[in-house]
Amino acid sequence: MQIEKITKLKNGKYKIKLDTFEFITYDDIIINYNLLYKKELDNELFNKINLETSYYDTYNKCIKFCMKRVRSEDEVRKYLNKLEVSNNDIEKIITKLRSINLINDKIYVRSYINDKLYLSKDSINKIRNDLNEQSIDKDIIASEISNIEYNDIEKLEKLIIKRIKSNHRYSNYILKNKVISEMKNLGYNYDDIISIFDKNISDNYDILLKEYNKLYNKYSKKYESSKLEYYIKNKLYIKGFNYEDIKKEDLR
Repeated sequence: MQIEKITKLKNGKYKIKLDTFEFITYDDIIINYNLLYKKELDNELFNKINLETSYYDTYNKCIKFCMKRVRSEDEVRKYLNKLEVSNNDIEKIITKLRSINLINDKIYVRSYINDKLYLSKDSINKIRNDLNEQSIDKDIIASEISNIEYNDIEKLEKLIIKRIKSNHRYSNYILKNKVISEMKNLGYNYDDIISIFDKNISDNYDILLKEYNKLYNKYSKKYESSKLEYYIKNKLYIKGFNYEDIKKEDLR
């Protein structure tokens, strides 16, 4: 196969025009096989170039994958497996990415912890558990977690206060159960949730009044006065509102 022309492209690539077709490869391959000074390729050399070009295609895809955000080694391996890369090439790429620090599980764990602490609602416990479910050395996770100076209680209190302030519908009883469920799912301690909620909750008589009026408007045409009152107050009790508040004469 006669080499007719070699053209330098962007991003370290070259286009090689043969007498029958053309293909694109990389500068490392051009240098390794001294192609700038060759006039023709035999089948054996062409096949080698083709295989190495495929390797560099995969390697560059992997570079882009790692540049989007910090990746763990396990993520990169899974990505390469999806590309159906040979085990030999996977190990070569992993080794090379480690050498240029694009794969570093310590950096990944540190970045993951910081992102989750400051950009999510997750507790330190949930962050630790989520990391432990990944294929990462447990000693790395434990070491990075131990270096964190962070107050989970302050974060939890902010979350609960925000949840209380945004409540325009639920009784304190139902709201408390919802907050407990939400915060436990985020990994926070049950006793801390209860303590902070009880400290910050206040009378929600305005929500009770709003719910009463909503039920009154909905059922006033269906039930007579005494039955209507009984029905509404029973509904409010089921919704978890305080019984003494429900009994008040000035509710409506």
